[in-house]
This record gives sequence, structure tokens and C-alpha cells, in this order.
Amino acid sequence: MTEKAEVDLTGAKLNTGVWLVKVPKYLSQQWAKATGRGEVGKLRICKKGNQGKAEVSFTLNEELTVIEGIEDKSVCAPREHPFTMQTVGGQTLAVFTETSSDKIALEGVVVQRAECRPAVSESYMRLKRLQIEESSKPIRLSQQLDKAVTSNYKPVANHENNLEYERKKKEEGKRARADKQQVLDMLFSAFEKHQYYNIKDLVDITKQPVIYLKEILRDIGIYNVKGTHKNTWELKPEYRHYQGEEKTDD
Repeated sequence: MTEKAEVDLTGAKLNTGVWLVKVPKYLSQQWAKATGRGEVGKLRICKKGNQGKAEVSFTLNEELTVIEGIEDKSVCAPREHPFTMQTVGGQTLAVFTETSSDKIALEGVVVQRAECRPAVSESYMRLKRLQIEESSKPIRLSQQLDKAVTSNYKPVANHENNLEYERKKKEEGKRARADKQQVLDMLFSAFEKHQYYNIKDLVDITKQPVIYLKEILRDIGIYNVKGTHKNTWELKPEYRHYQGEEKTDD
């Protein structure tokens, strides 16, 4: 949108209500691949009873489920995506469109906000694991030099990185760091059995250094600082795949 663009309110659709929906990144990327009429899926709105809340879900077209280019593999995106409905919260939000001539038109006022989340399934968990592996690839790569480096460097008795490594090694004991994907598999397996763990139990399960384990947990987990489960870790909503919700004894 340019700074000089003017808003054309001719025929403004002030009475047209629109939904503002947050969708996963992979879903918007798959929508962009739609051909023909651009149909990407079906939206279902069901209401149970006269007083029941509306249940909204989106089903992705089957031909758009194949995701390519992750770890040179093909993986299927989940088809079912239930909506989590939210209120506008007293805000005044609107949707505008911009033409090639830099004219801006009001299309409608936001009357409902929602978040489109994938239903947890084996295909979704595999997609998330491959995405984590892809993001964990090192950016720096080793390269063979054709000729010797002639720059002069002043030798040091011990580099700062080595000193820092030795200090951490003493703090963490003699625990050896396992491959990140191996640690993730152990964590996902543990959280399928229980929803909450303290860091000590997770260290015992994974046999990993505390600092290294916390780095991985920050990617996939939430640390509870208050409430019934204070000082424990649980998975972020998008990674949860429990065998059943934990229940407390009466």
C-alpha cells in the first residue's frame, strides 16, 4: 500500500461482515498451489441444538495435501482443521482491497476472529518433525580451500570457546549430548504418557545435560510458572498428541 493511496468509499460494504482467520503457514502455501477455479477446500459450520455454539472446521482438498521439498521428502499435510473461535474484543477491524491503480476499497467489517488449527494426527506429527529437522540444519558448511591461508594469526594458549566449553562441561558433568532428533523422539514419547514433567524427570528420561535439554524444550514446550502444575513443562498445543487427557483423582 503506497502512502499516497486514497480510500474509495463508493459503495462501501459497511454492512458486510467478514471473518479474520489465522491459518498455519504450510496451509497458506498449499492454497497458493490451487489451480482452475482456485478451490482449496470446504468450510463446514455446524450448530448443535438451539443454544449450542457453532462448530467450524475446514477440510483441505486432497490434491493439495502433498508437501514437497522438506528434507527432499514428500509428506502429506493434515486435511482436517477445526477452528478455535474468538471474539473481536471491542476492536474495530476492517478488510480493504487494493487495485493496480492504487485505489483502496473497503470490503467489510470484521465480525468474527478465529484460529484454524490442524487436527493432531500421525501425518501432522511427521510434518512437524521434518520441519524441526529442516530448521536444525547448520547454516555454515565446511569448504575445501584451493590454496593455503597466508594471513598471520597470533597463537593463544587456549581459545575462549574452548574455555567456555570446559566450564559448561564441568557444570553439566559428563553427560554426552545426543542428536537433537533423538532427544525430540524421547521427549515426544514421554509426553504421550504424561502431560506434565519437571526438568529433573526429563533429565533422567533423556540422560541429557540440563542446558542442552532446556534449549530443545523451548522449541516445543511451555514452562508453567504458576498454577497447579507450577515449575513443570508441557508441550505447546501444536505438538500435543496425548493418548488421553490426564485426570486427577477425586
